[in-house]
Amino acid sequence: MIDSRKLEKPFWASKRLLCFLLAAVMILTAGFISVKRITITADGHSQAITTTATRVDRILHEAGIHLDDKDEFRLSTPKLMDQTEIQVYRAVLVTLFVDGEERPLKTAKQTVGDLVKDLGYSPEGYQILPGADTPVTKGMEIRLRKHSEAAKEAEESRKEAARRASLGSQVIETAEGPLAYAYVLEMEASAYLPSDGGGAGLTASGIPAGHGIVAVDPDIIPLGTQVYIPGYGVAIAADTGGMIEGHMIDLCMEDYGAAIEFGRRDINVYILQ
Repeated sequence: MIDSRKLEKPFWASKRLLCFLLAAVMILTAGFISVKRITITADGHSQAITTTATRVDRILHEAGIHLDDKDEFRLSTPKLMDQTEIQVYRAVLVTLFVDGEERPLKTAKQTVGDLVKDLGYSPEGYQILPGADTPVTKGMEIRLRKHSEAAKEAEESRKEAARRASLGSQVIETAEGPLAYAYVLEMEASAYLPSDGGGAGLTASGIPAGHGIVAVDPDIIPLGTQVYIPGYGVAIAADTGGMIEGHMIDLCMEDYGAAIEFGRRDINVYILQ
């Protein structure tokens, strides 16, 4: 008769061996599958998760965070590991002007310098406005100009400043540009036509009357003086009139309607240098 106890020993020995092997596999597997505690900051909020994922995109997916095409992330450690912090940067729309050409684009770069470098523009070849360290913000306008163009504009600005300085401290801005003047007279103004007085349209100076010619009292404004009158423009004191005495001035108009519309009024007359 076969002793059943002798048959049971190999069975239980095999079961113990199987359990031992399973435990060994679990121990070995635990050495390769590590649990990581990760902190994620996105859209102004931070959350901590525990994960065994080995890729950032999967970790973000577990956290319910979606990355758009131009969004970026940055790790606080050289590689993904326990206690790593993941910072998500959302792309914003900015407008780039390169030598005056407009180019809207989306970027998640954090500074103007990073964006310009990513686009392949060298700071050595371009003037960058605003500066390279300026944080990128939504709706920002970034301008790149070749250094040669920037130098040309700077030289033109310098020349314009020098020209203005040469005009003296009294300058008035006009449609004709800045004009230097010696002084201003408050005068009573009227309007006339070249045909007024039954003459041949010639002024007291012998030149034809027309827009840009004014009649004055030569004791107040010498004939030949250039003046500027707001709303009328630059003119020459080239005519006189029997009724023009003292601080009175008569502006020659092109047509009757313009003369009637102007009427009679008090004006400032700038005596140009």
